[in-house]
Amino acid sequence: MNLFESIQHKTKISQIMNKNIISVDESVSSLHAAKMMEDTKVGSLIVLENGSPLGIVTDRDFAIKITAHSYPVDTPVRRIMSSPLISIDSNSDLWAASDLMSSRKIRTLPVIDNGIVVGIITVGDLMNHMIKNFKNNLN
Repeated sequence: MNLFESIQHKTKISQIMNKNIISVDESVSSLHAAKMMEDTKVGSLIVLENGSPLGIVTDRDFAIKITAHSYPVDTPVRRIMSSPLISIDSNSDLWAASDLMSSRKIRTLPVIDNGIVVGIITVGDLMNHMIKNFKNNLN
């Protein structure tokens, strides 16, 4: 097992996930959601239906779906979100997360335990963690 595989198998999602989750109701307009993302400096929002996670809307969804389909800015986020929601639990390791993200071609992965979103992990989070650990092992 090489260094990267070792890091991926030993590290749990809960150790590096971002616990700052921003969510919106499915009926919120795309414009309002985009402003929330700008104000909170996040690249994605969890979309909820009656308080339960339904989907995710990312900055890429805005760029592709709103622009490519010429949707008006008052389009509800449920219309542009990615669904069904692909997620992982906090006890999974980074290997499982990177494999899931790669196979499903996604960059952002909500972390859900018992039906509740407890965090979010991105490709950038995975890379930053691996680079940090790689540098630490070189020293």
